[in-house]
Amino acid sequence: MGHEVLAGVLQIRDGRLQVLLWQRAREPHLHRWSLPGGRLAATEDVETSIRRQLAEKVDVHKLTHVEQLAVFSDPDRVPGHRVVATAFLGLVPSDTDPEVPADTRWHAVDELPETAFDHHRIVLAARERLRAKLSYTNIGFALAPAEFTISELRRLYSAALGYQVAATNLQRVLARRGVLQPTGRTVPAGPAGGRPPALFRFTSRDLQVTDPFAVFRPPSGSVG
Repeated sequence: MGHEVLAGVLQIRDGRLQVLLWQRAREPHLHRWSLPGGRLAATEDVETSIRRQLAEKVDVHKLTHVEQLAVFSDPDRVPGHRVVATAFLGLVPSDTDPEVPADTRWHAVDELPETAFDHHRIVLAARERLRAKLSYTNIGFALAPAEFTISELRRLYSAALGYQVAATNLQRVLARRGVLQPTGRTVPAGPAGGRPPALFRFTSRDLQVTDPFAVFRPPSGSVG
């Protein structure tokens, strides 16, 4: 039995939650899109392996967060010899643009191309893990630049969650949790004028559980 590691690397790009995929150049599933990863080496643990392979194969070095997502072990998940996959969630901040090879692209999670094997299922699992953790942890730090306005942060949360989050509600929730702090600086006001928006940062860039209950919920009737 073989063992591979795969990563659902997510980033907010152009206002949408996107995942990094590479196009297969051989059978099985020639030309379908796949998650980056590969076989687990005998001398590696799974996290060491996925970090190495992301750096070597798709030039993603600056992940702000990596966590094990799930083990996918359906005996028929790939053709032929059985292969178990340990999947990871990886996050890249919105102000980073990793250089990727010609066969690798970012794809909107809600408009995935035809994917290989069970990779579509893994991408959706990564999205759901992110959405859940946005509601009870400070994981937003891994999507955001080092400094941001509340409006910018609202757009990131809205893109990741799949519905619009009110800026006032977001600021109230995160302020209550103590995960944001003002930098004391502002950015220029927009064309409409008004008070220059304040810049904030996360108080910690390590994952913390900040609320035992989920607080961000989609509006009734919305579709994620």
